[in-house]
Parts: sequence; structure tokens; C-alpha cells
Amino acid sequence: MIKYKVLTFILLLITGLQVSAQETGTVKGKITNERNQPIELVNIAIMGLPGGTVSNRKGLYEIEVPSNKDITLVFSFIGYERKALQLRLEAGEERLFNPTLSESTEMLPDIVIQDERIRNTNLQRINPKEVAVIPSVTGSVESLIKTLPGVSSNNELSSQYSVRGGNFDENLVYVDDIEIYRPFLIRSGQQEGMSFLNSDLTSSILFSAGGFDARYGDKMSSVLDIKYRRPTEFAGSVSLSLLGATAHLEGATRNQKFSYLLGVRQKSNKYVLNALETQGEYKPSFFDIQVLLRYDISDKIEISVLGNYANNKYKVIPQTRETSFGTIQEAKKLTVYFDGQEVDQYKTYQGAFKLIYKPTKKTQLSLIGAAFNSDESETYDVQGQYWIGQLETGLGENDFGEVIQTQGVGTYLEHARNFLIATVWSVGHKGSFENANNYLTWGAKFQHEVIDDHIGEWEMIDSAGFSLPRPGDSIGYPTMIVSPFDLNYAVKSDINLSSNRYTGFVQNTWRLGDDTRDFAITAGIRANYWDFNEQFLLSPRATVSYHPNWVKDILFRFSAGYYYQPPFYRELRDFDGNINHDPKAQKSIHFVAGSDWNIQIWGRPFKFVTEVYYKLLDDLIPYEVDNVRIRYYANQRAKGYATGIDMKINGEFVKGIESWASLSLMKTEEDIYGDFYYEYFNAEGEKIGTGQVENPEAASNVQVEPGFIPRPTDQRFRFSMFFQDYLPMNPTYKMHLAFYYGSSLPFGPPKSQRYQQTLRMPSYRRVDIGFSKQIIGNHTSINPKNPLHYLKSMWISLEVFNLLQVNNTISYIWVTDVSGRQYAVPNYLTPRQLNVKLVVQF
Repeated sequence: MIKYKVLTFILLLITGLQVSAQETGTVKGKITNERNQPIELVNIAIMGLPGGTVSNRKGLYEIEVPSNKDITLVFSFIGYERKALQLRLEAGEERLFNPTLSESTEMLPDIVIQDERIRNTNLQRINPKEVAVIPSVTGSVESLIKTLPGVSSNNELSSQYSVRGGNFDENLVYVDDIEIYRPFLIRSGQQEGMSFLNSDLTSSILFSAGGFDARYGDKMSSVLDIKYRRPTEFAGSVSLSLLGATAHLEGATRNQKFSYLLGVRQKSNKYVLNALETQGEYKPSFFDIQVLLRYDISDKIEISVLGNYANNKYKVIPQTRETSFGTIQEAKKLTVYFDGQEVDQYKTYQGAFKLIYKPTKKTQLSLIGAAFNSDESETYDVQGQYWIGQLETGLGENDFGEVIQTQGVGTYLEHARNFLIATVWSVGHKGSFENANNYLTWGAKFQHEVIDDHIGEWEMIDSAGFSLPRPGDSIGYPTMIVSPFDLNYAVKSDINLSSNRYTGFVQNTWRLGDDTRDFAITAGIRANYWDFNEQFLLSPRATVSYHPNWVKDILFRFSAGYYYQPPFYRELRDFDGNINHDPKAQKSIHFVAGSDWNIQIWGRPFKFVTEVYYKLLDDLIPYEVDNVRIRYYANQRAKGYATGIDMKINGEFVKGIESWASLSLMKTEEDIYGDFYYEYFNAEGEKIGTGQVENPEAASNVQVEPGFIPRPTDQRFRFSMFFQDYLPMNPTYKMHLAFYYGSSLPFGPPKSQRYQQTLRMPSYRRVDIGFSKQIIGNHTSINPKNPLHYLKSMWISLEVFNLLQVNNTISYIWVTDVSGRQYAVPNYLTPRQLNVKLVVQF
């Protein structure tokens, strides 16, 4: 029965291609720049309608438009001024239009607030040029993503983020239709290195926080869709800073048949890590190289190859740590002296091959092959001897701020020998067909996965001469009691998994409307089968947009759909290293209603976007987060929800330069199936404790179900802002500011039940600011004999990270005394630091 329903749905989608609500006309021509060179990949779209087309490598384009209707045709491309053409064609009429696009100035780049090609969808476009100027420790594309509504990140050392209550594993990332994977063993932001995404090579950034189309994959939270550039001439850039260096080259042959992109990056955040509270010898080294080659065999056939190699090494020999914590009335200090070292290495290889065939101007067929390999090792032997001291808090005391009493001493020893090799390869097909009122896309993919994971780690705690957990003793007993020696934590396992996935989708967009309104519907369905759990899934998704012909330029959207996320690997493994062999896919049903309002404020363009959403969650796998490490309760299941509202306003707060501000309110909770605890009462009815099992010494035991509890990503309020300014009399001097505020996140003590993890860590507050000076650009005139004549631009910037010197907490280290009392000692992120950066483009 299901198969017949799917076939019926597909037939309905394809049938829409045969129905045309109105006759059409044709606009075609050639797009060039001011030097009369053709421009490839220029977006040509009808204002107010989705879809459109792009120019080919010769700058040629052709687009069908509705006839007998006043329309505006928009030509846009990053780095060029937008051009618009107003026209009205008769049925069958053909119009020739050869626009010349002017390059936008580098000092005051022209911004495009309205993007007609994606306005009818839940995708939002971001200018990749902003990555180079936003002040951030990582300097990655994700730094911009973190300023968007619905996106949360409380760790400036990491490029990972959560979206609308999801976790880091729930986000899709694509580069030129290739899905990107991350290493698996990373525990903290300082180990992470660089993101795969190279901003020097990027031409387009699209992001959706929910309600995205069926053409995107099987994850529950978000999608980040990156496109790399297609060069038309030789160019390059070099960037140097205290955190590392990047360089890229690009070019194309004279006939534009062959083009190449090459990017190299090296990063060492030693300068940043040396400011952390744990002092030691840090030796991080992160390197990667990417190459993208394209070749046009003919006007109809194109091949491309994408390759990436990354080698991330992290070594630290910790020495000492001092952390003050507590309250003004009860201040404490943790002092730790370390022995040992940690050495981690993450090598990743990723490659892809794409063959594109265009049998007609309206049809495109692609064959895509991709492979990913990650070779990871995590090894450490670290001993820490710690003291917990009570600090003097009396302002008039001579020893104010000093330790006046030792409250706990102990030693812990941590050991790990973890090795993981993951291999993923896939082959797939994607296709598209477009006419004036429909845009049909489809695809299918086969994917094979192999995981080889060897885990060996343990932790021993010795407090005041006693091992914890503390074994029983024989004092006072006539016979000796022999108790086993137990480690506080120990995991050892060898895991080998091999599985196959089969996925496919079909999706169509119908464009309807007349002189009073524009109406668009995008509907599609995804299918997924994984032979590990033998679960077959269908995910229908749809988006409806309505643009009334009002004086105010407002567009309304509504999206709904099923988003299944079958486990990959980490979701299968529990805390003890065991695999759940009967997992179900997690499920999220999205309901998203939004509006998109283009307005004029102070005579300048602004866009105000609002989205209200509700996500119904089921078959969730509960988890806990420590820094960026996610550990799943693989054998438990839960239901839940996430609901909230996201708002963003962007535009020319300062004339000629774009800024934006985002605000999000969100609540997400889960109810774990079958979890409970007992409350113990004495004979007088007084509560005397709680526990996981019945207490035979209690007068009564009452079973309690915790119900809904906050998920680990339950951040109720978040505000972020990216603001730019310049000196009016000299716009080569600029200022760039990134502001982040996120309310508290839940956490709990180690080895606790999920319902006990409802404590809240302090809110996240951070301001990064950068000041830049453009030395070479359109405003400079250099003698042709001067070697600097070949430089397009040069600018230098001074960045101040954590301007307000806020001690943000990322996680806690729990230390225990012999009485069993636990102290939660915060692990703080980076303090205020300076960075100097030089960027040269040629």
C-alpha cells in the first residue's frame, strides 16, 4: 500500500510539469563585466518567484517568463552591482537583453537585502565576504552561522553549533552537493582544529534552521549549503595572523573550459590556549589543503573533482591549574599539579567526483561519487594531584583572597588508548527539470559505511589516601574481607560495523499567481532504508509561500514535514562502549510559519524576518554534553518537543554596509520512556531520601516518574549581533563587532540520571571587536612599475577577543573528597586576547 501511495505522489509531482497556467515569453542574452568579459553563474530570477537560471561560462543565459504580465527580471552575482529589468512580453515573444554588471566597491560593498531566488523558501543567504572581517577565534564560515537566529554556540574555540534545540550531530553540511563529515573522537574545542569549509573558496552560503526541502538529507535540525567559486581569471589571496595562515589560488584557461581552485590553511591556536587556566606546554598544529578542478568537455558535459586532506594534531603537557569558584560568602580555590601528557591526531581524507550532463537548457543530470576516511587516535596518561581550599572573603583581613583552610585533597589518574577508523563512500544521481512554472528535482544515492573503533580508557580517583569508589575494610571483623579494586570509570571494547544506506527523493515547485498575488508550493518526499536496523522511512515535506500585492512588501511562508535521522555511529554506542543493535531513527515533525518583510528605514533597505516553530520529537536518543563531546544513552528512548520564535533584522544600519541582529526564544524538553526513581519515607511520613531501587529500611517507597525535563540544549533566550561601521570621512577605516548572549544551559553531576541533570551553568556573554584599515584598494593609485600594482587589495586589522573579559563556563570538572562530597569546578573559556591579521588579495 505504501508503494502505491509513493507512486501516486510522484505522478502528481510530474503531472504538474505538463500543466501551464499561462503562456510564456523568452528573455535571453549575454552578461559581461565592464571589461567586456563574460560572467558565469550570474543569478537571473523573476522578482517574487522562486527558481530562475544562471549564465553559462560564456555569459549566455535564457529564461522563460510569464506573458501578459508586468515583471521585474533581476541579475545578481556576488561582487557585482545588481541590475533589474522591468518588462512585459506577449505570448511567444522573444526579447534580447545584454546587461553589463559593474563591480561593487570594496570600501562600501553594495548589499542585496532581497534575494528573490530563495525568498520563497526557508533558506537564508549569507555573504561569504563577511567571514574575512568578522572577529572570531576560529575564522570559519560557522562564525557567521552562530550570529543567525535559532543558532546556539557557547564555545568560541569550536565551529560546532546547535539549532533550535538540536545537538551538533543533527546538522547537515554540503559543499557542492557533497555531504561533509567531522571527526568522531573530539572532546573539546581546543582539539578541533579547522572546519572543512574554506571561506577563501566559497561563493555562496545558504542556511536553513528548519523546515528545509526534501532534497536535503536525513537529519533533524538544519542544513548549511555551500557552493565553491568558479573562477574566470587568475587570482589569489594570502592571510597571516597570530593564529595561523591561509592562502588560495584560482584561475581558468582562456577558453574558460578548465578552472581550478586551490586552498591551503595552517592554524595553531597555541597563542589562545596559553591563556587558559590549565598552564602547560601546548603544541597544536592543524593543516589542510583543498583543491577543486572543473573541466567542460562540451557545452553539455562538465566534470569536476573535489579533494581534501586534513591533518590535525593536538599535544599538551599540562603542568598546573588554579581556579577560583563559588560565591562571595563561600569562595574556594582548586589547585592541581599535573604529570603526563595528551597526544591526539585526526587525519581525514575526502574526495568527490561529479559528472554533469545537460541534454537540454532546462534539464540537468548529475552523477556524483564521494569518499570519506577518518583515521583518529586519542591517547593520554595524565595524573592530577588536587587541593580544594577555602578562601578568606573578609575584605579587612590581611590574608584576603588566600587559602585559609584545606577542605579536600586527592589524586586522579586518567588513561586512554582510543583509535577509530571510519570510511564512507557513496555513489548517487541528481537531476532537475525546469520550465516557466515548475521546477522538478530528484535524486538517489547508495552509501556504504565501515567503522572500526577500539576503546580503552579508565579513570582512578584517590582521595586522602582512599580509592574511590572506596572498598570495604576488615576493621572490627573476625575475618578479613576481600573487596575488589574498582576504578571510578573504565571502558574497553572493540567495535566493527559495516552497513549500507539507500536514499532517494523527488520534489517539485509550482509557481502560481496573477497581477494581485504570487503563490508558490514546494512539495517533496524522501525515502531512506538502512540495512543495519532494516527500517524503511518516508519523509514528506512541503512549503507554501504567499506574496500578496500589498503596498508593504511582505511574504508569508508555512512549512511542515517529517525529518527522520537514522543513527550513524555515535548514537549506537553507550557509555560502556556497547552497541545497540536494534536502534530506531529519531523523528522530528516540523511546523514553521514565517514572514519576510522588506522595508525602508532612514531611506535605506532593511529586511525583517520572523519564524515561529514547533517540533514534535519522538524516538529520541537521550544524551549529555561535555564541552563538544556528546555521549548517548544508546539503549533509552524519549519523546519531546522544541518550540520558539526567531527574529532577525538586517540592513544598512550604517549607510552602504550590512549589519544584522538576531533574537531567539526557545524551549525544548524530553520525557524518557520508562525512567523513574523512588522516594523514601519514614514511619512519620517524612521524606528521607531518593534512589533508583527500593529501600528495605524505609517505611514506604513511592515510585516517581520525572516526566518532561530540559534537554541539554535548552537555552531559553539568545541574542546575537554582527555590526559594521566606518569613518565617514575615510571609509578605509572600519569597525566590525560580534556580540553573543545565551542564557544558561542544563548540566548535572557525573554518573547521574538524566532527570538529575537540571542544574544550570552561567549564561554565555561575549563581545569580539575588530578594527581594520584598507591599505590598497580602489581608492589607491600605484605606479605600474611597482610590484604592489598587481595587488587588488591589502588590509590589516587588530582584533580584540572577549573584549569584556567575561569568564564563560564551557563545562565542569568534578572533584570528590573521601566523604563523597562533590565539587563542581568550572572550566572557563578564553580570556581577553589580541590578534593581528594581514590580508592580501591579488
